[in-house]
Amino acid sequence: MNLLESARFALSGVAANKMRSVLTTLGILIGIAAVIVLLAVGAGTSNAIRAQIGKLGTNVLTVNRSTAVGGRAGAGAQPGASRTRSTNLTIEDEQALTDPVLAPDIARTAPIVQAQGVTGTYSNATHAVASFLGTSSSYFDISDSTVASGALFTDADTQAANPVAVIGNTVAADLFGNNTGSAVGQTIQLNGQNFTVAGVLSIKGSSGQNDPDDVVVVPLSAAQNKFTGYSPTLASITVQAKSAEVMNQAQNELQMILDARHHVDASNRDYQIRNQAQILTTATTTTQTLTTLLGAVAAISLLVGGIGVMNIMLVTVTERTREIGIRKAIGASRGSIVAQFLIESLIISVIGGVVGIVIGFAGSAFPILGVQPEVQAWTVWVSLAVSAFIGLVFGVYPANKAAKLRPIDALRYE
Repeated sequence: MNLLESARFALSGVAANKMRSVLTTLGILIGIAAVIVLLAVGAGTSNAIRAQIGKLGTNVLTVNRSTAVGGRAGAGAQPGASRTRSTNLTIEDEQALTDPVLAPDIARTAPIVQAQGVTGTYSNATHAVASFLGTSSSYFDISDSTVASGALFTDADTQAANPVAVIGNTVAADLFGNNTGSAVGQTIQLNGQNFTVAGVLSIKGSSGQNDPDDVVVVPLSAAQNKFTGYSPTLASITVQAKSAEVMNQAQNELQMILDARHHVDASNRDYQIRNQAQILTTATTTTQTLTTLLGAVAAISLLVGGIGVMNIMLVTVTERTREIGIRKAIGASRGSIVAQFLIESLIISVIGGVVGIVIGFAGSAFPILGVQPEVQAWTVWVSLAVSAFIGLVFGVYPANKAAKLRPIDALRYE
């Protein structure tokens, strides 16, 4: 008996017990669908994190002040006690980082000053600004910020301390309504100080609890003039490396320059550096671990489905003992019996796998817990291969059991 004939017998066996076959495929179907959906959720989460980090700009290093550093506070201090430095980040620090000789891998920098508790007012509308920044025009290039309406302020605005502001979409919507473009050219009050809206930033979208669109950006000199005073102290310095490949080199150059200027070393630095590439790597590693755990949970349901296939195939062999005896009595080989039941198990598993893939795709079309799943092509092919593998593995024992039956014993079976 050839393979085609074994396949015909297998198909007839599946069709003979339609409800049983359908219920058996459910275990594989649910497992495959779960694998695809959960892996898609993991991929979607990873992409969402990448996108949110990307909204902060590309190849970005952020330098912040840090007052608590290691070491001894002085004579009589306890060993290991920490001491506090009052060194600040300054405009001179920011300018030093643009040295093409000492920092060849740094493309541009932007000084940042911040004011807290700033409220924007226009006509009868008010808005509490989440993030108020005073900076230079290079900040927009570093943070990958563009305008939806109007224009960005320029270096000339900074030099002249012009009271102009570039506002985020959230601020514009609260003060001017849905037509955010109408904000351009209008005068708003920021804590009672008049500023002309030069432009409205393009929407970046919410980032968890933080809203990157709830921002007002003004020239550094205007912020110092009206809010923070002309202090040389900066809240932070934003630095952009020339490419993603030289992020670590740019950080090393930055540390070398600031260490020399602040007379510190790695053990007592009075500043901290946030490396966007390191944040992305950490976040990616975390989501990969999460995806692996989700895949493992789904794989357990596949294992249960495979056990269900084996159980039903054993029942099938028992029910068809006389049929097996008759076929072996008229010359069916052991190989043909094995092939018949293996094919039957394979058909059940593959059908469950294909339907599970379809359901997995359908389930991934909708957001899950705020994440838009993204089905990866490799998960489809792997799922199909796994379903076939389960059919073969869990069908081997029932098939061998059927093939080992002696014709005389099978014919006498009641």
